[in-house]
Amino acid sequence: MINDERSAFTTIADEADVRATLERLIEKSGDGYAALSRLIGRNPAYIQQYLRRGVPRRLSEQDRHRLARHFGISETLLGAPVRAAPSTPVPASLSPDSARHGQVEIPWLTGGMRPPQPILMDSSLLQRVADGRYASLAAHLVEGDSMAPTLLDGDHVLIDMADQLPLRDGIYVIESDSQPVVKRLSVNPATQRIAILSDNASYPSFADCDPLQVRAVGRLVWLGRRLG
Repeated sequence: MINDERSAFTTIADEADVRATLERLIEKSGDGYAALSRLIGRNPAYIQQYLRRGVPRRLSEQDRHRLARHFGISETLLGAPVRAAPSTPVPASLSPDSARHGQVEIPWLTGGMRPPQPILMDSSLLQRVADGRYASLAAHLVEGDSMAPTLLDGDHVLIDMADQLPLRDGIYVIESDSQPVVKRLSVNPATQRIAILSDNASYPSFADCDPLQVRAVGRLVWLGRRLG
């Protein structure tokens, strides 16, 4: 039997397909070539030269990683090799689409309790809950029961830190004594004053606050909770 070292990997994506994929992602996201080049630490013409002139011939591993994370896709779509499927067949109904559903690393907010490791989440889920705005997401661990029964102690939430202003009705992480806390905000339509509310009636609420004094960190877009 011939020992083929390539058997551990599937065929690497054709570079023309990689360029076409990247072009579609850029068009859909509205990112400019120059802005995307700067995002990965390159000169402003780098992405355009790669797409239009084929220079460089292939994306470097670091560039590929940064672009895949930015768009929330698997690196295989940008030319990374894919490990071959396991020898034991997987039922078609359970077969994962790893090329389309990559994992995105979500950092934790500073301050308050937080686990040591970042959260890894499926990019297709984030596309639905955050419209693909992965770069502005942060994870937070709820402390206490002031927002019960909506949120419980130990709940994991994602916040969109790009959604701070203008404030509107919803649940936000705000700064209180330099610490992040989760509260419901309600905007008075007549005065535009802000009510900071605790869903648990045992805790105080503040009915008439100056919006300029409310320091929003971000708006909640997702809740995760262990059952049982």
